[in-house]
Amino acid sequence: MTDRTVSDLVVERLTAWGVDRVFGYSGDGIDAVMGALRRAGKPEFVQARHEEAAAFMAVGHAKYAGGAGVCLSTQGPGAVHLLNGLYDAKLDGKPVVAIVGQQASTVLGSAYQQEIDLVRLFGDVCAQFVQAAHTPEQLPMLVDRAFRTALATRSPTCVILPHDVQTAPAPDPETHRHGVMMTSPGLRPARIVPHEEDLRAAAEVLAAGERVAIMVGQGAYGAADEIVELADRLGAGITTSLLGKPVLDEGLPFHTGVMGHLGTTASAELMRGCDTLLLVGTNDPWTEFYPAPGQARAVQIDIDGRQLGVRYPVEVPLVGDAAETVRALLAMVPPRTDRSWRDRVEGWVRRWHELAQARAAAPAEPMNPQHVVRTLTGQVPARARIAVDVGSVVYWYARHLRLPQGVPAHLSSTLASMGCGLPYGLAAKLSAPDRPVLVLTGDGAMQMTGLAELVTVAARWRDWADPHFVICVLNNRDLGEVSWEQREMEGEPRFATSQQLPEVPYADYAELLGLRGLRVSDPGEMAAAWETALTADRPVVIDAVVDPAVPLLPPAQPYEKVQGMYAGLAAEDGDLARRAEAYLRRERAGEGYDDPA
Repeated sequence: MTDRTVSDLVVERLTAWGVDRVFGYSGDGIDAVMGALRRAGKPEFVQARHEEAAAFMAVGHAKYAGGAGVCLSTQGPGAVHLLNGLYDAKLDGKPVVAIVGQQASTVLGSAYQQEIDLVRLFGDVCAQFVQAAHTPEQLPMLVDRAFRTALATRSPTCVILPHDVQTAPAPDPETHRHGVMMTSPGLRPARIVPHEEDLRAAAEVLAAGERVAIMVGQGAYGAADEIVELADRLGAGITTSLLGKPVLDEGLPFHTGVMGHLGTTASAELMRGCDTLLLVGTNDPWTEFYPAPGQARAVQIDIDGRQLGVRYPVEVPLVGDAAETVRALLAMVPPRTDRSWRDRVEGWVRRWHELAQARAAAPAEPMNPQHVVRTLTGQVPARARIAVDVGSVVYWYARHLRLPQGVPAHLSSTLASMGCGLPYGLAAKLSAPDRPVLVLTGDGAMQMTGLAELVTVAARWRDWADPHFVICVLNNRDLGEVSWEQREMEGEPRFATSQQLPEVPYADYAELLGLRGLRVSDPGEMAAAWETALTADRPVVIDAVVDPAVPLLPPAQPYEKVQGMYAGLAAEDGDLARRAEAYLRRERAGEGYDDPA
């Protein structure tokens, strides 16, 4: 085929929008676009093992590299498979453009093979923009609108391409007539700062507070220096949402760590004791860990006005860029001389670090998962990128891994979907092949998608400028987070049939693929395993055999909040339950609680 088609036009438009790579899986419904990608030679096509992983890769690209991630699939089942990754983009507020094939226009409505109403299918997840092309003339406009909308609204969008439209001759770019829209690619971000009177109202609230807490989310990227300066001026303590963890240096003596169910005791104390709350770029859903309504006066900064006041009653809502807005507040907030609140915050932080160290060092059978993650702190390369899958590993990442400044770490946070870790890690590596990548995952997520995408790692690693790609699997043969949720939330015993996982030799599987595999069950060998993996000449899988009995304990909760855990464990038989109860009492005692027997 030598004539220029609509598919060629689509590929040209992707390049015009600065797209470097497209993640997907082929199928007959998108063959014409695949042909155009082959002819053009760019963007690079990245073949995932499954469309769901391709969509996760597109989200990961948006998170690590910035800009819009792009995923590509055929119609029918391929389109359905994209949904989970696209919902990840929607809930975490990341721009992704999905290009999806469709059966020929002439058969739509006939219940044809693989025919699905794709506009309806994507109508919720791509609510900001989803359109099917009906004529070749629409394509430049549809692609431009999809990218512009994704970037402007930080959400996924979708363009649906019937096969006959894909293969049609490209329209004349000089067409100028009624009913044909001529558009152009490109979008430059705007500078958004609140009105001065609103800034002054916010400054008055912050200056009047005696016990100020600042909560930081992913929307505060790029504002770290300004936030720290404001915290010093107010004598404030700082906590973060899970997505906000990489924003600030967690070594700051007044940084209490992550807030919420998987957060720290210091963050719980900060939220419990403050009288003023500044929220910067966060939409964290753990509202029961916020100050009680009426306890604190609140100011919130967010680039998206739809997020203001939806998690906590806010007295002064500010729509604006985080760095610009905090910088403007600095000019209006006088320094505070009373440091008594800051001293209390720093005391909570010191106690938390002591408690976290003791928990990680506590014995378990065979290894304590907290120890596995904590031994990575101090060994993370300065230019690394980190991907975290969903499950109990998130608790240990949130509490025990101190990130070097400038090291990004991402996960599926709001959707909290298992299976994101390897696809995110691949997206991180492909957008910066000279930077090392670490993936932290549990065995449940590894069995769900990780084993398949490890094949992708094996297929591509020799092309990378830096071969370092480390996957650490916390292998406890249990869906640990859900096991503890069954106990905590329902007061039910662990349902072994639903929770127990089959044994998989992760390290041996890595070796079978030509990678390096390390199996570790001795806590004394864990630090050396990290060092070996981070200096190896190829990607490495660490199969870390850990104890499923280590509790996922919410921080600083009264006995009534953890009573369900004890009830569930009491109804379980066997050594695992008795060990888990002993560990639970040990960690509760470390927080100062003497729970009844």
